[in-house]
Amino acid sequence: MVHPAKPDWQFSERARSLTSSAIREILKVTERSDVISFAGGLPSPEGFPVEVIQKAFSDVLATRGKSALQYGPTEGYAPLREWVARDLTAHGARVLPEEVLIVSGSQQGLDLIGKVLIDPASRVLVETPSYLGALQSFSLYQPEFRSVPSDEEGLLPDALSSELCAKARFLYALPNFQNPTGRTLSLERRHALVEAAARHHLPIIEDDPYGELRYRGQPLPGLLGLAQGSGASVFRLGSFSKVLAPGLRLGYIAAPAPLLAKLAQAKQATDLHTASLTQMAVHEIVKGGFLESHLPAIRRLYQRQCTVMLEALAATFPKEAHWTHPDGGMFIWVTLPSGMDTTTLLEAAIKEKVAFVPGAPFYAEAGPRNTLRLSFVTVPEERIREGIARLGALITHTLAASEPRAA
Repeated sequence: MVHPAKPDWQFSERARSLTSSAIREILKVTERSDVISFAGGLPSPEGFPVEVIQKAFSDVLATRGKSALQYGPTEGYAPLREWVARDLTAHGARVLPEEVLIVSGSQQGLDLIGKVLIDPASRVLVETPSYLGALQSFSLYQPEFRSVPSDEEGLLPDALSSELCAKARFLYALPNFQNPTGRTLSLERRHALVEAAARHHLPIIEDDPYGELRYRGQPLPGLLGLAQGSGASVFRLGSFSKVLAPGLRLGYIAAPAPLLAKLAQAKQATDLHTASLTQMAVHEIVKGGFLESHLPAIRRLYQRQCTVMLEALAATFPKEAHWTHPDGGMFIWVTLPSGMDTTTLLEAAIKEKVAFVPGAPFYAEAGPRNTLRLSFVTVPEERIREGIARLGALITHTLAASEPRAA
């Protein structure tokens, strides 16, 4: 094929600003079977209910095949929207079916929110650190990111000053087992956050893909439920990726009807509607209570792997390092001594055939260079021990090499 020396087309300003996900680039390096990768934020395939999903698709095609293969409403398959509304209501948030939009994965939900709520240079508040996929999605719309300080109990509501919240379009938050840190926003701070949002008229985007993956402690009320009657506006993102399978590409947004209508218009311009066949098959799976019997096994699997990684970290990492102890989800966040750079460390780690994600890309603004994210759910227990031992030895060696020598 012959390509012209100079193309006739020109990239848009938006396209020129696009960058690849740091995680996706790392995964390209770690596809070899001999590399122990803690980099990918992927659910364990051991938890995919393949036979149940296969039967659901077959049943839908056998009984409603023509409608399942036809175009559908932008807002989503009505019975699935009704199920989502009932499920959210059962978890403490009063939601009507007409307040639910089914999307092609919650990542599409983030994109639609960006399209509808962000203008160039408008302010968006995010946690420190925050989910890389959200930062990447929102960046397309050229916001002014402002970071909200956080600690081991999550973001600090007291940091939401009038000055910080002024003209902010929304705050994006993951209260449960946050990606990348694995931390959970405490109950006290959930109440304080909702109160601050009401006081400053600050909408909150509550992203909760991991909430059903709790394996320690008691569930905490969601921000959407706490906000009702408080004067605060909370819009919720949910996903079937972590509870069934990510290949289904199915999520939802729960939001007030006026916002939902505008999101639906944006979705019409993107893909018209989420795949009808997939929506109908997922509804077939969840309508009879399958998740109630399926999720306990997933939680046990993740808890076991998390425990193995925490034990391995305690046994092999140097005392100068510390890390989070998640009560659910898929991630552990490690902080190394302040002089270390985990981007440089990754290059050495790959030579040792082990991989992780450096922490820097998870910060909307300049952040520390000495953090990293570990994901444990797709790695067998013995490989977790082996990989963490390799990484611990490398960190110990790097620290020793950086210490000043005696004269």
